[in-house]
Amino acid sequence: MGSRSASMHGMWSSRAVFIMATVGSAVGLGNIWKFPYITGEYGGGAFVVVYLICIALIGVPIMMAEILLGRRGRASPIATMKRLTREQHSSPLWTLVGYSGVLAGFLILSFYSVIAGWALAYVFDSAAGGLNGITADGAGQKFGDLVGSWQTLLLWHTVFTLMTIVVVARGVKNGLERAVTVLMPALFIMLLIMVGYAFIEGDFARGFGFLFNTDFSKVFQLCTGTPEALNCEFTGEPVVVAMGHAFFTLSLGMGAIMAYGAYVPDHASITGATLTIALADTVVALLAGLAIFPIVFASGLEPSSGPGLIFQTLPIAFGNMPGGQWFGTLFFVLLVFAAWSSSISIIEPAVAWLVDSRGWTRGVAAFAVGGLAWLIGIGSVLSFNLWSGEEYQLFGKTIFDLKDFLASNIMLPLGGLLIALFVGFGAGRQMALEELSISRQRLFDAWWFVIRFVSPVGIVIVFLNSIKAFG
Repeated sequence: MGSRSASMHGMWSSRAVFIMATVGSAVGLGNIWKFPYITGEYGGGAFVVVYLICIALIGVPIMMAEILLGRRGRASPIATMKRLTREQHSSPLWTLVGYSGVLAGFLILSFYSVIAGWALAYVFDSAAGGLNGITADGAGQKFGDLVGSWQTLLLWHTVFTLMTIVVVARGVKNGLERAVTVLMPALFIMLLIMVGYAFIEGDFARGFGFLFNTDFSKVFQLCTGTPEALNCEFTGEPVVVAMGHAFFTLSLGMGAIMAYGAYVPDHASITGATLTIALADTVVALLAGLAIFPIVFASGLEPSSGPGLIFQTLPIAFGNMPGGQWFGTLFFVLLVFAAWSSSISIIEPAVAWLVDSRGWTRGVAAFAVGGLAWLIGIGSVLSFNLWSGEEYQLFGKTIFDLKDFLASNIMLPLGGLLIALFVGFGAGRQMALEELSISRQRLFDAWWFVIRFVSPVGIVIVFLNSIKAFG
């Protein structure tokens, strides 16, 4: 058996805290708008069923693998992989798993903080009554003014980055643990309040139906046109979308789960914790849909607005509904909390690596990583204004879009694939047996088969689909 020493960074005080921290990592801005939207777009309840199957076959097995690697190594993802390759007598090339995750998380933070900055700006604007009585043109103009001002975006980008740095600099118990034990309960409470508000003031029946009406035909075909002239084409796209979202929503492949796994107590059940995390992540996404779509439908607005649903469509609804000023403010605070809990997990792998390998204090490491991410993030800020023209684009994408694509569509699936392959083939079966401690042999054998064959195939499908979309 490998070393069972505690992490030099500290340990979670309990399994419950670890679950809250990991749910905080998984729950981000994408849960609040993307999951509800794609659920309604691809068949409602039928899509949820497909999504849950994908969670079971890809998300949960790989999360279990990533957590067990973190707990086994008790260090940053890079140091963990170096330690485990020696322990398992594997090729040192497997350390690329750690480097890939740290780099992906760093790249994500450099643009994620810009979007989180938008939510911060709307918190104060809504609280000040800036959305009251706003029209569609006014909402579009307000959002355009926000992203069009590099000075304003830079300000909020800076504020959010500092919020993240301060938490991570304080360490596992005084920083990460204290933050998630406040942020996650607050996030759930705010979501429930928003669902209650949507039930009273929104068209809850229509919103509920949009999310949960089961139509399996939409899972296997896409239809365009009007009801009178409907053109349907068979496609597996909804299944691929469900597979991709199941993977990305759990923050897999960026080193965050492995880093958090390093702080898990020896007695904690990895299997039980992973199932709880996956369930909580899905519940948050569905609650977000129940909070958003009844309000959208009650206001006669378009539910398929993508990212604009949050920053252009919902402000119209909040600005013209009873109590909308305060519930709108609460909603954007909810967005900030979701982004904050995710960002502190994104930065943690790089900070832990500097502490492990360079002997830096957490404070210095946090400000170094956060400061560099902030600096690179300036390119993301300028992508929406000064550098938005074609002359500043590469492969037809702005700096922001290119970083998003590289991290989300290339580096994360690659990291998840390497994790599955290392656990399934690069390391010994005994290591997984010791860390997972699954009492029933058949359950372990099922997981072992999935992590070696099913999950890698699913990730490759997502990866190839992403490359095809890029081309």
